[in-house]
Order: sequence, then structure tokens, then C-alpha cells
Amino acid sequence: MSQILIPPLPSPSSSSSPTLYSKLKIRQPSSVRPVRSQPMLHSGSNSSPVYNPRWSLRGMNALVTGGTRGIGHAIVEELVGLGARVHTCCRNGSELDGCLREWDSLGFGVTGSVCDVSVRAQRDELMGTVSSVFDGKLNILINNVGTNIRKPVVDFTAEEFSTLMATNFESVFHISQLAYQLLKASGVGSVVFMSSVSGFVSLKSMSVQSATKGAINQLTKNLACEWAKDNIRSNAVAPWYIRTSMVEQVLSNKEYLEEVYSRTPLRRLGDPKEVSSLVAFLCLPASSYITGQIICVDGGMSVNGFYPRHD
Repeated sequence: MSQILIPPLPSPSSSSSPTLYSKLKIRQPSSVRPVRSQPMLHSGSNSSPVYNPRWSLRGMNALVTGGTRGIGHAIVEELVGLGARVHTCCRNGSELDGCLREWDSLGFGVTGSVCDVSVRAQRDELMGTVSSVFDGKLNILINNVGTNIRKPVVDFTAEEFSTLMATNFESVFHISQLAYQLLKASGVGSVVFMSSVSGFVSLKSMSVQSATKGAINQLTKNLACEWAKDNIRSNAVAPWYIRTSMVEQVLSNKEYLEEVYSRTPLRRLGDPKEVSSLVAFLCLPASSYITGQIICVDGGMSVNGFYPRHD
């Protein structure tokens, strides 16, 4: 896979820091091929299919943070499949390169850059890159990156608290700020935040993570009202346990897993694609009157009061 530099970028010199310069590199696909056919409608049993733009992202640009694994990876592929051009980021360069090679071989045409979104300077660099790649316009912003530290409230250190706040909330607030002019310039913008059911209900040993998700929920509503005049919508998706690497360790305990099932009416974990499909819908023209909403993808967990399986 070739790597190109998108102007305006500084030229390397003998005194330049290789680490900083490598973060400014854009991983660019060597070729772009069609991924799948665009959404079609049939007007009659014997008629030819008709392209339906309400169910397509053709011609739109998207940034997905943390798109190399789990839910973010699924979102990248979902958006590309609907016709969007996608740029993603990851703090691990080798992991990013591996995903971009895979997507390039499939003809997805995804670009990417190395960025730790918890670091303010790197967020500035990321959005400068996105502006260059997409010619100053952005239709879709998916604030997907998030992390968690599980422990009782009294055991949190100041550093751990700051880490969660910087990664989960400060980063999405700042990236949204930086993306505003790009979203406005596109004429039709959509922001989707990755929240959690922990922003609605109490979950064990997740007090700080829950606080960041509650903040995201409120930010979602504020931006929906503040940015509506610029035709920018803001929504959030709130998953329960989804089968990703982030929850592998905690769910390896069979007794704990059974308790998760007991609180989930559908009696199973979610799949990343079951989240990415909702995220993509919220970006489609078909959802153009939906804004300010936080939608749970949780198998019914958040509405489950006391509903025993036995009479």
C-alpha cells in the first residue's frame, strides 16, 4: 500500500522528529473499486431497479475515530458499503496499516492516520488532515473512541479519572468543535456519538465511565439544538455488551456472563454489526428528521425491570 502526504504538510528534515512526522502521514489506498451496488427500489415486478438516494451515502465523506477494531471497524465497513468515503484513525500505526491493507484489497478506498484522540495536539493534526483529504468538507462525524477502567469510586486515582475524562469526553467535545466548520461547509452534516447504557442505568464499578457517557448524552442534545440552523444533526447510540475485544476479559467469567444474559431479554450479546447498522441509518438522508436522540442497542436490557423467566 502506498503512502502519500496530503498538503499542506511540513517537509521532513534531519532535525525533524520521526515520531511526529510519521503521525502526519496519510495511509492512502492504492486503488478504489466498487464495494457493493447502491440501494435500489423496484417500481414494479417487471421494471428495472431505480436508485434511491434516501438510502445511500454516495458522495458523502465520513470520519470514524477508532475504526480499526470492534464497533468502529464495523462502522467503517457499513458506511463504505453505503457509498461513503471514509477516513479513520487509530493510535497504533501497525494495526491501522493492517486494516488499511485489508480494506484496500477489498476496494474500500479507506484512508487513515495515526492519532491518540486523548492528546489535544494530535486531535488538531487529525482534523487538519481530514480537512485536506476531504477538501474542507465533512458530512459525517462518528465519535467512536472510548475506554473504561473498572473499579469502585473510592479506588480511582486522579490519573485514572483524567484518562477516562480525556479519552471519553474531552476528545469528542474537542473533535466536534474542530469538525463544526467542515460539517457546516458540507451543507448537510450528521454527528453520531458512541454512548452506552451506562449513561442511563447504574453498572457495577463503572462510575467514571458512566459519568462520561451521561455527559455525551447531554452534549448530543445540546448540539442537536445549537447546530440545527446549519443543517447538522446530532444523535447517539448506546450499546450494552457487544462482542468485542474490550469486553473479552470480563465476559470470560461464565457466571458473570450468565448474569449478563439474565438481565438481557434477548438472552445474548450484541454483534458490532448490530450497532453499525443503526449508526449508518442515523447518517442516511432517510433519517433526516431525527436529531437529539440517544438510542439504546441493548437487547432490551435498559427497559428490563423485573421480568422472571419462570411463572
